[in-house]
Amino acid sequence: MTFSVRPRRLLLKISGEMLLGQQSFGVSHEAAFQLASSLKRMQQMDLELAVVIGGGNICRGVDVKKWGIPRTPADHMGMVATLFNGIALKQALLLQGVKTVLMSAVECPLIAESYNWDRAMDHLQQKTVVLFAGGTGVPYFTTDTAAALRAGEMGAHLLLKATKVDGVYSADPFKEKEAMKYRQISYAEVLAKKLKVMDATAVALCQTSQIPIFIFKMEKLYEQQLQSVLFDYSHGSIICGE
Repeated sequence: MTFSVRPRRLLLKISGEMLLGQQSFGVSHEAAFQLASSLKRMQQMDLELAVVIGGGNICRGVDVKKWGIPRTPADHMGMVATLFNGIALKQALLLQGVKTVLMSAVECPLIAESYNWDRAMDHLQQKTVVLFAGGTGVPYFTTDTAAALRAGEMGAHLLLKATKVDGVYSADPFKEKEAMKYRQISYAEVLAKKLKVMDATAVALCQTSQIPIFIFKMEKLYEQQLQSVLFDYSHGSIICGE
C-alpha cells in the first residue's frame, strides 16, 4: 500500500516494555531517553504526533487478575502503570526540548491533564507531542483499543504499532517457524482469522474509521533512516481495506 499524500497526523502505539532497557522491571533512564530521541525525530518530520503507551513493564491487568484480584481493579492497576510511564516519557521529551503534554483518561489533575478532545486537537495542531495515558479510562479494554479509539477521535491518518514482531503473521512466529507473514491484509481478514497482533476491538474500530494500521518491529524506531521506515511499509505489515 502507498499513500498519494504522506500521512501527517500519526498515532503511535508503543509497549511499556520499550522503557525497560536491560532491566526486567520498571523504567530505564537510557531507554526512556532513547525513545524520546526517536519521538523528537518524528516530530521534526513536520508530523502531528500522538502516542499511546502501555504499562506492561510495570503491571498488566490481565496478569494481575491471575492473583485472584477481580478484573476491574486489576485493570485499574494497569491504567495507573501507563500513567507512570507517561510521566517518565514526558519528562524525557521535555529534557530534549520537545513540547509535550500528558493527557490521562483516568482523572489525576495534579499529574496530567484530564483527557479532553478539544484540548488534545489544539495541542496536535500546535505540533505538541500528545501522550495519552490511562487507557480508555474504563476496565475491560486494552491499550490497543485505547490507541484505536484516540486515533479515530484525533482523525489520525495512520496508526503505527511498534511491537515485538516485524508484522502480521498467520501464527505466532516465535512458536511456529512456518508462520507466514502478510505484507498487506484487510481488517476483515485479521478479524476472521483471529490474528493476535492487535486485539479485535482495536482492529474493528480502525475498520470503522478506515484508519490503516502499520505493524512493525519496535527496534525500527531507533534506525537512522527513520523517515523511510515509517513510510515504507515493506518494513512491516499494513492492515487496511475491507
